Amino acid sequence: MALGVKIKNIKTNNSYTIESLYEAIKDVEFTAGKPSLTKHGAATIITFPALDSQNQVWIMKSGFSKESQKFSIQKSEEAGLGNTAKNMALDSLTNGIFGFGSMLGGNAKKCEQLVDATAKELSKLNL
Repeated sequence: MALGVKIKNIKTNNSYTIESLYEAIKDVEFTAGKPSLTKHGAATIITFPALDSQNQVWIMKSGFSKESQKFSIQKSEEAGLGNTAKNMALDSLTNGIFGFGSMLGGNAKKCEQLVDATAKELSKLNL
């Protein structure tokens, strides 16, 4: 694992779009919280409640086809274009020091643990 990056890959039994995967899991209680469908630029992703502006669990579809059996669960900054712009501005104002929050500290470690837990919980659903 690179500093500040945590990614777990899973393979489902069936093929899903990100929207159909969300429909399959939207009522499941995860350790990371309740999933939601989030627009992030041109992509749609599944997110869980952010721990702070730099630590959030995302689920992204792997590959370029409409449906996939491969998904990545990862630690990232809070999704949404407004949040990305805010984080970039803060990082610029602090000469990069703000960005270290995504790599260090209690929320960074907790978010990494939530990535692991979410990957295990998704795998147990036998989707």
